[in-house]
Amino acid sequence: MAADLTLVLGGARSGKSRYAEGLVTALGGPRVYVATSRIWDAEMAERVARHREDRGPGWTTVEEPRDLTGMLRRHAAAGTGLLVDCLTLWLTNLMMAEEEGLADVAAETVALVDLLPALPGRVVLVSNEVGLGIVPDNAMARRFRDHAGRLHQSIAAVAPRVVLTVAGLPMFVKGTPA
Repeated sequence: MAADLTLVLGGARSGKSRYAEGLVTALGGPRVYVATSRIWDAEMAERVARHREDRGPGWTTVEEPRDLTGMLRRHAAAGTGLLVDCLTLWLTNLMMAEEEGLADVAAETVALVDLLPALPGRVVLVSNEVGLGIVPDNAMARRFRDHAGRLHQSIAAVAPRVVLTVAGLPMFVKGTPA
């Protein structure tokens, strides 16, 4: 198991990113924010700008929509805090690339899960818990929900800590506070 790996799950606006940022900030030392989102429109551009402003100074931002394992290999280091926000956007990007024959979602998720236990430093992964709602009405949304559920289960199996955020409150599903 990775010495300092935390999976933070929650719904939209549950406080998961704020909690995850606190875990990385508490470590002290260098902080790397790994943004997996793509900017598709003006609203998303505003959202990204607001998130950067809210984080404040002291963060290095790395934008990586698909090659998450490569980015983690390059940036993980002892004494460094890495925050990946978020895995569900990463999955969306992979699924879109897979539709074009440019990615294999299952292989990419296995590679990520296999890498995580070996990473140095603090690694905090943020993801949306999408399996608590109704069954989606279309095949792509069901595939997304299924990929996310399998990814969360696989990461939870190797992570010492799994936290579910609800209404801004962390609930420890596995492990104790970092």
